[in-house]
Amino acid sequence: MVYFSSSHDLLRDLVRRFVHEDILPYVDTWEQEGLFPRDLYRKAGSLGILGVGFGERYGGSDTDLFHTIVVSEELTACGAQGIPAGLGSHMIACPPLLMGASEELKQKVLPPVLTGEAVAALAITEPNAGSDVAGIQTRAISDGDHYRVNGAKTFITSGTRADFYTTAVRTGGEGRKGVSLLLIERDTPGFKVAAPLKKMGWRCSDTAELSFEDCRVPKSNLIGAENEGFQLIMQNFLAERLQLAVMAYATADLALKDALAYARTRQAFGAPLTANQVIRHKLVDMQSKIDVARAYVYHTAALIEAGQIALQQAAIAKNQAVEICSFVVDQAVQIFGGLGYMEGVRVERLYRDARLLPIGGGTQEIMKEIIWKTMDRG
Repeated sequence: MVYFSSSHDLLRDLVRRFVHEDILPYVDTWEQEGLFPRDLYRKAGSLGILGVGFGERYGGSDTDLFHTIVVSEELTACGAQGIPAGLGSHMIACPPLLMGASEELKQKVLPPVLTGEAVAALAITEPNAGSDVAGIQTRAISDGDHYRVNGAKTFITSGTRADFYTTAVRTGGEGRKGVSLLLIERDTPGFKVAAPLKKMGWRCSDTAELSFEDCRVPKSNLIGAENEGFQLIMQNFLAERLQLAVMAYATADLALKDALAYARTRQAFGAPLTANQVIRHKLVDMQSKIDVARAYVYHTAALIEAGQIALQQAAIAKNQAVEICSFVVDQAVQIFGGLGYMEGVRVERLYRDARLLPIGGGTQEIMKEIIWKTMDRG
């Protein structure tokens, strides 16, 4: 089945040039510093990369899901997952606005975000509520034409420097039926951003804890209907999980390329590593698994493009891709031997970065529960 056309190829060339010219020369420095420069958003925005999938009405482009896959594949090829995670934080922060915000709010947020002049982040996870979105405790209480918001968020990608936060709050009773989404702006009194969190991987993406102390947020910043934010969050997770699956097989592909190149040149006992059948078979297994993961993600994306919800397929795609990524990066480090354990060698970074993928966007265990529920309904 053909998934890509000439428009996808043109976009791939554009993003690939962006990565080679504006990211690869600096990525090692950004990893050490724990942050990439804000100007990178503006550069990506000026090229139209941030606007893919958001429509011309808001300064983006009218594209399909496979265009966003192209962007994810090529950004991940920079070899540091913090780059696509940070640059792409709007990809999980802004879709709920498209689905449920007022036109006024869309016009306020989307154009500056898509040009890279502003940064958007998604704020859902809390210290005591990660994958259990229905258990969030950040409270928004009605106060005239405002809400008063109190609570905390953690592990928020682009959290230290975002201008807009798509935030899950509790406006009703316990459980999923009491959850709403609010757009909270950085300069809201009572809103605070803690120092960046230090992470095992994704080091050049900023990650933060947030706190809300009597933040007065206009009710016009409500996204969707009150107490009906849970469904918007679940719809958003569908796309996020697919993008994480793309990141997983694209990361694995990088690790395979590095391992193959090393095995062809590294001499052991008078011959290259590829002279050993066990090494050749490792590389074959790595290639085979990556191809299967990629094919299933494309299949799932095609179902979504055709109008299906594909909840089960997206969960399967994420779990399979991240399991394959974990296998491949582990084998790559093994092929490199002691060198693969050294900082400055790309497979070491890929190994660290890959560890978040079975956690982010819903853990493997949560994905299996979703798959089971769709099976159990027959």
